[in-house]
Amino acid sequence: MRNILMRARMSPLDTFDAPHILLNNSISGNVGNLVYQYGVSRTLMTEETNITPDYGKVDSNKADEINQNFDCYVIPLADAFRKDFVSELRQYTKLIKKLKIPVIVIGVGLRAPFEPKLNEGFPFDKDVKEFVTAVLERSSIIGVRGEITAKYLTKLGFREGIDHTVIGCPSMYTFGRDLKIRDTSITNESIITVNSSKLAPNNVLSFISRSMEQFPNHYFIPQWFSEMKLVYSGGPPLAKQKANYPGKMSDPVYMSNRVRFFLNVPTWLEFLKKADLSVGARLHGNITATIAGTPSLLIPKDARMRELAEYHNLTHIWYNEITDETNLMDLVGKVDFHSPEKKQAENFEHFIDFLNKNNLDHIYKHDLYSNKAPLDEKLAKVSHYPAIETISGCSVEEMVSRWEKYDYILASKNAKAQKDLKEKIAQRDKTIKKLKGNLNRKSVRIALKTANLLKFK
Repeated sequence: MRNILMRARMSPLDTFDAPHILLNNSISGNVGNLVYQYGVSRTLMTEETNITPDYGKVDSNKADEINQNFDCYVIPLADAFRKDFVSELRQYTKLIKKLKIPVIVIGVGLRAPFEPKLNEGFPFDKDVKEFVTAVLERSSIIGVRGEITAKYLTKLGFREGIDHTVIGCPSMYTFGRDLKIRDTSITNESIITVNSSKLAPNNVLSFISRSMEQFPNHYFIPQWFSEMKLVYSGGPPLAKQKANYPGKMSDPVYMSNRVRFFLNVPTWLEFLKKADLSVGARLHGNITATIAGTPSLLIPKDARMRELAEYHNLTHIWYNEITDETNLMDLVGKVDFHSPEKKQAENFEHFIDFLNKNNLDHIYKHDLYSNKAPLDEKLAKVSHYPAIETISGCSVEEMVSRWEKYDYILASKNAKAQKDLKEKIAQRDKTIKKLKGNLNRKSVRIALKTANLLKFK
């Protein structure tokens, strides 16, 4: 039996409820992270393979334990080459340097503006270079999300096709080589799912708001951890409110119970299979619809979304093409919802080649068209929690239960924060004491050496 340790705060087989996820941030800040981790798990979980999540624990002191208990460390990543992920990159680099088992990075990308200026460099270049160098000492090749990231790593001195290769997002290969998107008849009564980001430009947010009005039978599917809190407990509202983005409980989409926050991928996929259309500015919100077979329209707003839209041929409209007159119903008649199907087979086979180069076993090893996945068999025996509906649509009893649980979550987090602070202070004091001891011993040695020099003069 082969044992894989995988970067993930939860397994597809875990049945965490909302309070557990809120207490432990099991979605790493964005529920979209679960989608590509799910895809990697389904692909790599053979009859002879166990996959264990690391649950977000990255500790270089645990290197010996990892070496003893696991055969491989698989690290699926999103846009990890970014300023606010530097601390985690450094932790991974420190750990990887101590590991003796293979370390495979799947699907990492660069966060940058829509038109990135790669020649100007980024403040995290040195950290990325050290991380990639450490990974390549433990694997054959790194898989990156798109051409922009590939050019970035090449600029840092790594060789495309040797050190790194474009594989896209592993979530697109969740169900294998073939991708089939349903033909649906879109009318104003159609069920549409909407995803959005407060960081999207105002013209995009306004378009999404107009589209929700145009299709009253809509559901808003947020992804941020902060939005999960809002759906579950009714607050707090999102920071820095925008008039055209739902960010507080009094917004119509929340008050009308048209919001769903998913706690796992299986229930998310099932919900999207019943929709006629998905539209929005969230990458994995639309990729999840695509692999569920639902027509999807993505609005890329930055380099990370752009390179994946281009690589996978995702049905999209660029953010700067949207005007005040852009109408969703008009777009439905113009775009090709089947475009992702056209590159799927080629991209999938390249992805499998990447896995093979890194000696990773997978369910397609003997049959590229295989539909049999041990993960599916295990999931059939698991009962996952449904999506959270807004607290405004709950009974009084459910509201009170949520508030009581949320108060407990806050109290637990505060207690943990206090404990962590005390441990840090104790560690700091221990370090200071040790340094003082070393300093005193050094002072004594210097004094004795000086005395001896004076003695012989």
